[in-house]
Amino acid sequence: MYAFDFERPTTIADAVKALSAEDAQALSGGQTLIPTLKQRLASPSRLVSLTAIPELKGICVADDGALCIGAATSHADVAAEATAYPALAALAGQIGDPAVRNRGTIGGSLANNDPSACYPAAALGSGATIVTDRRKIAADDYFQGMFETALDEGEIITEVRFPVPEKAAYIKFEQPASRFALVGVFVAKYAGGVRVAVTGASEDGVFRWAEAEAALSSDFSAGAIDGLSVGADGMIGDLHGTPEYRAHLVKVLTARAVAAAG
Repeated sequence: MYAFDFERPTTIADAVKALSAEDAQALSGGQTLIPTLKQRLASPSRLVSLTAIPELKGICVADDGALCIGAATSHADVAAEATAYPALAALAGQIGDPAVRNRGTIGGSLANNDPSACYPAAALGSGATIVTDRRKIAADDYFQGMFETALDEGEIITEVRFPVPEKAAYIKFEQPASRFALVGVFVAKYAGGVRVAVTGASEDGVFRWAEAEAALSSDFSAGAIDGLSVGADGMIGDLHGTPEYRAHLVKVLTARAVAAAG
């Protein structure tokens, strides 16, 4: 590691002020940032911890029925307390190991937007709203490519609002060493239609599978996507799987998610 200043504000306003300093970096659960610092892939001169801000923690159900989760809420707390949205709670319980689940946060995961992370699939598949200290961003507008989001410099995620669907499920094919998703699919059925979000597969990060959404909105059954296929172009290829393998997994896991939800 190397020398840097460390701040732990207790209000969102103080955190925003601290992050306005030159070369400041927000620190939430640190599950990605700390290893990055150790490898000298990033070297901010000031870290601003968001873990001591009460406004950023907790889970509640809003008047409109949406499940609201504070950005600094840990994966473990989501798994235990997001009972109003069982598929989301189940997803959180599959992230990493107990150490990761007790330190990592939903806001940190969405801000980092790792192409194999689980929460981006849940947010995009649910049509969630990412609330920041400045505005509200629809999930469809928030994710902008691998490790890229709509967040501006110094902007902080404060809350994530999930519309609760009629049915939903998340199925992932886990990479055993990292426990990230080699491919993960989140399926959610709403009165207005079905959303299908895929993580771990594309070089552009999380994406929606529009053809499957159309088929499942007409017939919410695993058989509805039998005649569909996903192209391998633009899929990730590495030692864990070829682009063709990941494309195949997208269809297989979507069918399994529909079966689990239904």
